[in-house]
Amino acid sequence: MQLNELGPTIGSKRDSKRVGRGDGSGRGTFSGRGSKGQKAHHKGVRLGFEGGQLPLIKRLPRKRGFTNIFRTEFNVVNVGALNVFPDGAEVTPEEMRGAGLIRSLSKPTKILGRGDVDRSLTVQAERFSAAAEQKIKAAKGTVRKA
Repeated sequence: MQLNELGPTIGSKRDSKRVGRGDGSGRGTFSGRGSKGQKAHHKGVRLGFEGGQLPLIKRLPRKRGFTNIFRTEFNVVNVGALNVFPDGAEVTPEEMRGAGLIRSLSKPTKILGRGDVDRSLTVQAERFSAAAEQKIKAAKGTVRKA
């Protein structure tokens, strides 16, 4: 069998209905559209049309605000989560990824101040909140901005 010998499965292709070709065809007179009315005279109604009633799309309040397309998404880690590292360790985004604290290295990392850190760590990240920086330094650790 060749590609040019292939055809559609028998019964899968049907001829289109030829309406309006006389009463003898079985689809004459009103051509399957009934007798009168909007559906008989026109193609129908537009999407969302509700017969003249105020449509749902106009009844709902407009969406407010906007989406900032220049927004930077961060991997967020709280200082309380840094207690998984041993005392005196150097904590980089790669180390955090290995410990399961962040998902990907493609986004920058930001350290936030929730929780307490009880060991001195050298933490390296792109951003730090003021509270996080203060808590790390209070635990005799150091902060390095990448």
